[in-house]
Formats: sequence, structure tokens, C-alpha cells
Amino acid sequence: MSTTTAFRRPAWAGRNYTLLTAAAVVTNLGSHGALIASAFAVLGMGGDGGDVGLVAAARTLPLVLFLLIGGAVADRLPRHRVMVAANALNCVSQAVFAALVLTGEARLWQMMLLSALGGAGQAFFNPAAEGMLLSSVDGEQAGRAFAVFRMAMHGATLGGAALGGAMVAVIGPGWVLAVDAAAFALAAALRALLDVKHIPPRAPSGGMLADLREGWREFIGRPWLWSIVIQFSLANAVVGAADAVYGPLVARDHLGGAAPWGLALAFFGGGTVVGALLMTRWQPQRLLFVGTLCVFPLALPSAALAVPVPVGVLCAVMFVTGVTLEVFGVSWMTALHQEIPEDKLSRVSAYDWFGSVALVPAAMALAGPAETAFGREEALWGCAALVVVVTAAVLCVPDVRRLRRRTRQVAGATPDADHGSADAERPVGGLG
Repeated sequence: MSTTTAFRRPAWAGRNYTLLTAAAVVTNLGSHGALIASAFAVLGMGGDGGDVGLVAAARTLPLVLFLLIGGAVADRLPRHRVMVAANALNCVSQAVFAALVLTGEARLWQMMLLSALGGAGQAFFNPAAEGMLLSSVDGEQAGRAFAVFRMAMHGATLGGAALGGAMVAVIGPGWVLAVDAAAFALAAALRALLDVKHIPPRAPSGGMLADLREGWREFIGRPWLWSIVIQFSLANAVVGAADAVYGPLVARDHLGGAAPWGLALAFFGGGTVVGALLMTRWQPQRLLFVGTLCVFPLALPSAALAVPVPVGVLCAVMFVTGVTLEVFGVSWMTALHQEIPEDKLSRVSAYDWFGSVALVPAAMALAGPAETAFGREEALWGCAALVVVVTAAVLCVPDVRRLRRRTRQVAGATPDADHGSADAERPVGGLG
């Protein structure tokens, strides 16, 4: 076999798909180290668990406020331009954050403001990115393409979390934030090269509010869609609080600091890589039923932190959770891909994201007071219990149990220009 043949891209991996995958790898390498760095930057400036929660909430609040607008904008303007502008804003905010931390001049209000700017950038980026990614995939290999993309993305998470935790321990959080700023700049350059000629021109609409109403009708008319988004609205809130606030505190008090917590997050990333690899081969027919069953283990990390278990056990728990959650992730994206039309892609994605993160700011802001009122252990057990309850409730929705994978063409697809197919399906976004 020649070298050219050995390294040829699969037929479903077009130019846009390849660029988007490369950019996602770059940003994930930087961002997951930065998540650890920002928490320890707050603690290094004399902050406590409540302050960590406030900074995390400051990033998520504008994400919630601007997501719906971001979805409507992404369905009106070229999506790659929205993505590049959002990356530029994230680059600048992280660079200033890094400079303040490195000079020792960072104040809590400054860290909250810069985190809020980063969250605003993500509000416009996320719907556009999902629309762009899923419009670059076509045909019956869409599920495999999603799995490979997520495998690459989570592989970067694995490296970014481990490297970020180690860098925080060795050279401090400021330099990790600076690396994240550089990663956003490189990702913006890659996304500027995307080709959008294959996406049909948008028909004139009745304005922003009309666009939002149209997206809402598409969203609310599907019980399987809104019920799972409500599920993750609650689950993401408590898991986000556990990971962003309680996790670093447990690591500091019982596990030895930033490096062990970064290692545990890296094992979660490793589990998602294995889960994505599994999904390149496994195609469950009852997509959402199988996927929802695999959400139950999401309760395990909070329970492990509540005990707390040794680092080795925590890493094993995080790995298993990553595997099972990725089964849900790929199944969810595939279900959305076959059900929602391309021209509503970013708006439906925005409602999806909005529901999924709407309660996260409040949960993170209340994590510190909850620890004071009930105790850290009790708060973590409460997080685990809520995940189990809401996941069991979703299984009561008939459409979740019945929705099946389609193997035939769904009309209306817009395949990537350099690998178009007559058997394309309609692409759509999904939960992050």
C-alpha cells in the first residue's frame, strides 16, 4: 500500500470537517487546562469555594443570556464568521486574565468580568459551531463521523486536563491561561479557512423574534427533545457545581492539590475517547433509550467526591463515567442529525444549549453557600441523587424509548462541498 493511500481521509471527512476537527482539538487542549487554572487562580488570590463558584457563574450567566440570540445570528450570517469573531473575543479575554494573574494584580471582580466576556463569546460560538460541524457531515456514516470528531475532541481534553493540572502545579495558573489565549487565536485562524458555499442561502425572515419563534416551535414540538434538555438542565447544573467548585476543594483538602484533580479529569477524558471509539463500531437502534441508560453513571463522580475515595478509585470512576456518557453524546447527536432540518439547525441548537446551561450559574453561585449550610459531603450526595432521579424520569417519556435510528436518506441535507453525496441526511446540533 502506498503512503498516499494509507493516509487518505475517509470519504465522509471533507475539508470543512477536517478543519473543524483540528480547531476543536486546539481549543480543547487549551480550555480544559484553563478550567483548572482559573479555579486555582482564584484560590491563589486568597479566594474560597464561594469565590470559585462566582467566577464560574460569571462565565456561564452571559452564555445563558445570549445563547438564543447567538442561535438566531448563526442562522442568518455565515457561521464561520460568527465562530471566528467569538474565538477572537475569547482570545483577548483569556490573555488579559493571564496577564493579571501573572502580575499578581487580579481582583475577584476583574476575574468575573473577564470570565463573563468569555461566556458571551461562547454564546455566539456554540450554536454556530454545531451548525457548521453537522452541515459538514452527510450520509449513513454521520454517526461514525460524530464519534470520530468527539474522539479527537476528547483526546485533546485528556491531554489538556492532565497537562493543565501539571502546569498549574509547576509554573502556576497564569501561564496556563496564556496558553489558552494562544489556542483560541490558532483556532480562529483555522476556522477562517472554512468553505460555506455548500450551505444554501437563507430565505428572508420576519426578523429576529420570528426566527426565535420558529426555532421554538421546532424545539417544543418534539417531546424527546425538550424532555432530555430539561434532564440535562438539572444534571448539568449539579455536576457543573461539583466539578468546578467542590472538585478543586476536595482535591486541595484530600487528594494533594491540582495535579491529582487534573489527572482525574484526564481519566474522564480518556473514558470519552474510549466511548467514542466504541461508537464508531456500535450503532444502537433505540438511540435515546440506550443513551439515557448510559447517563445514570454521571452520578458516580459526585458520590466518589463525597466519600472521598482515593485518587486511583476516583480516576476509575471518572473513566467509566466518560465511556458511558459518550455513548449518550454520540446517540444524541445522531438522533438530532436525522430529525431536524438544516435551516433551523443553529436555533434548535441554541434552545438545546440554553436549556442545558440555564441553571448552571445559579448552581455554581449557590455551591459555596450550600456547602456552608449543609456540608460538602451532603451537597455532593444531593448532586448524585438528583442525576439519578431526573434520568429515571426521562425514561418515562415514550418517544425517548421508541425513537429508532434511520438508515435511509432524509431530505434536505447540505453536504460539505468537497464530498457531497446523494444519500445525505439533514445535519443538526446537539448537547455540548
